[in-house]
Amino acid sequence: MRRLALASIALVLLAALKPSSQLTEPQRALHALNRLAFGPRPGDIDKVMAIGVAEWINQQLHPETIPDRAVEARLQNLPTLRMTNADIMHEFYAPIVQARRERETDQIKDAQKKSREVVEDLVSQRIIRATESDRQLNEVMVDFWFNHFNVFVGKGIDRFMLTSYERDTIRPHVWGRFEDLLMATAKSPAMLFYLDNVQSRAGALNENYAREIMELHTLGVDGGYTQQDVTELARVFTGWSMDQRTGSFIFRPRLHDMGAKTVLGVRFPAGGGIEEGERMIRLLSQHPATANHIALQLCQRLVSDDPPKALVGSVARKFLDSGGDLRLTVKAVIDSREFWDPKQYQAKVKSPFEYVISALRAVNATVDNPLPIARALQQIGEPLYGAQPPTGYVDKADMWLITGALMNRLNFAAALANNQLPGVHAGVTDPKKMALELGGPEFQRQ
Repeated sequence: MRRLALASIALVLLAALKPSSQLTEPQRALHALNRLAFGPRPGDIDKVMAIGVAEWINQQLHPETIPDRAVEARLQNLPTLRMTNADIMHEFYAPIVQARRERETDQIKDAQKKSREVVEDLVSQRIIRATESDRQLNEVMVDFWFNHFNVFVGKGIDRFMLTSYERDTIRPHVWGRFEDLLMATAKSPAMLFYLDNVQSRAGALNENYAREIMELHTLGVDGGYTQQDVTELARVFTGWSMDQRTGSFIFRPRLHDMGAKTVLGVRFPAGGGIEEGERMIRLLSQHPATANHIALQLCQRLVSDDPPKALVGSVARKFLDSGGDLRLTVKAVIDSREFWDPKQYQAKVKSPFEYVISALRAVNATVDNPLPIARALQQIGEPLYGAQPPTGYVDKADMWLITGALMNRLNFAAALANNQLPGVHAGVTDPKKMALELGGPEFQRQ
């Protein structure tokens, strides 16, 4: 009987209840908490209704106005989060290099074990923020934009640079202009190493970054560029590199292709330098195809796997009209009729990360040790920072609705309800109460 109740909980986290012709106010609150947050905690629906759904959304769109002191205090216990790339490389990477040079097997193992602290702190902070922060939409957008500009933790020394990548490149720009976010990622050592641009030089091109910045980051796969454009853009980005001792961005003029180039019809005369890449980033960030690509992905995340073309078009226009203002672009999605369409109510499958975090929030869990949660995410199929391809994780239901993954979700729900996750304590363990919190007030009446 208990397992049956837990199965019901899992299904509520996954998908839809039958929509009515118009969302009630409790349903509007729950819908907002599920799409613009990682689900409700006990009492959250009532709190949102008390201040009004519109006012709650306005607050979430301006996270800098929401106090987050309790979360920040918890993060003080994760020391590597405050370290620069240079500090991390010196303290955690250099000892591995030295031990390998000296061929000291035990020292290599010890240095590698110590270095795990960097990724463990990074994983822990993401789980803590998503579970406990009142700046919920901010965390949803960090998750979205990190996935959009994905960097894989398993790519060589990137594991030592991801702390700065999320802290200094992604988080400060999620509510600014897309151009600034794109520029920050383009000058990120983590990105340049991940997509091999550090290897690219005049006469020995690596086209990986040039291809992905157009195909994934801006224009989209149908964005109108050619293979020749990819090659020419790769020439533009030669010399964009990093100092591997300090993990800092550096432009190397001697590696830059100084010849004339033409990308997407834009001609660069011979003799240029870093300004060529900066100009292309500005052009790409303002391109209509980029607006459509970003709008589509935002609508897929916040509305549905297959959003209406009219919605995508209107959001793309807001992106262009606002100069790529990401706050206004997200608001355009939220303000749309399609976002509040009853057909979309609980109709989107949660990714493993969304599922696990929403379950923790629903049962008012205390997470003293986030690492068992991180292991659960691996088992369910979405390890944090673990997407190997530049595409990141696919934000569609068919990616997650496979038998093994569903069973792992159910096993996680059972372990959470029975307080079997070390360092994690569920504040609500009664199955009926859990189902109510996960599904909202109307679930009890089904």
